[in-house]
Amino acid sequence: MRVSVALCTYQGERYVEEQLRSILDQTRPVDEIVVGDDASTDATLAIVERVASGTSVPIVVARHEPALGVAANFADAIARTTGDVVAFSDQDDVWHPDRIARLLAALDGVDLVHSDARLVDADGAPLGATLLDSLEASPWERDRMQHGGALEALLRRNLVTGATVLVRRDAAVAALPVPEGWIHDEWIAMACALGGGVRLVPDATIDYRQHGANQIGVRRLTLRQKLGRLMEADSGSHARKALRATSLAREAHARGMGTPDERRILDEKAAHERRRAALPRPRLLRVPAVVGGVVRGRYARLSRGLLDVARDVLERR
Repeated sequence: MRVSVALCTYQGERYVEEQLRSILDQTRPVDEIVVGDDASTDATLAIVERVASGTSVPIVVARHEPALGVAANFADAIARTTGDVVAFSDQDDVWHPDRIARLLAALDGVDLVHSDARLVDADGAPLGATLLDSLEASPWERDRMQHGGALEALLRRNLVTGATVLVRRDAAVAALPVPEGWIHDEWIAMACALGGGVRLVPDATIDYRQHGANQIGVRRLTLRQKLGRLMEADSGSHARKALRATSLAREAHARGMGTPDERRILDEKAAHERRRAALPRPRLLRVPAVVGGVVRGRYARLSRGLLDVARDVLERR
């Protein structure tokens, strides 16, 4: 299988060379790298071109003026690849040498594989945690993602981080364009869960750098921070979730994604998120609707269970 890499950059001069070197040093070599640059004004492109001049692996650069944004940049880079499979790459991470070999071995029978990641600081020093640990992925969620139940887990929340993904190119291209409200990796993972399947490799295959300027990063909250978030005002997250769930259901019907039963579940998910977004401002008035959602199992199947029950009752609106 030919392996392409879709690498998106923006002002990445500090880290991009280390990342490119880690990609080129894979035990199972990649066949091409497509770099989508979003209007960088620093030395990013000069570094990419210098690295490209010293390798036999084709490195194709697409320069975007004006910038496309993260999701559109990745979508464009994916469309430009020519391999059988595409590995997604951020500009500031470091791949473990056997990343491609391990993910290719796990791809049999599914369209997309993803892995855990070791969290490191700006200088590459381990932070003592992994990505899935920081997301507090439960044993149930990890089991579902590993053993054929990805859709069940992803209906509750996204657990697929693009920097860890390897996907069959035909499945990724078929999922494009990314609909309103979605990020590229979340959408492609959901499309694959409704199609050829998604599998988690439970071990870390990259160092996922956390430096404060990540386009998309992760941090683990303390108990006090979690309680504070439950009580803070809705910042528009409910409207975004309702938009995403509605666009997912609409696209699934329009594109024939999933089985009829799965599409019915997506309709239920969309209706559930719209109900959550429409809960009244006074807390006491929300209780009957939330309890109804609990009794009917919607919070357990379509949200994060008691955590979202507490959020919907306690948050300020």
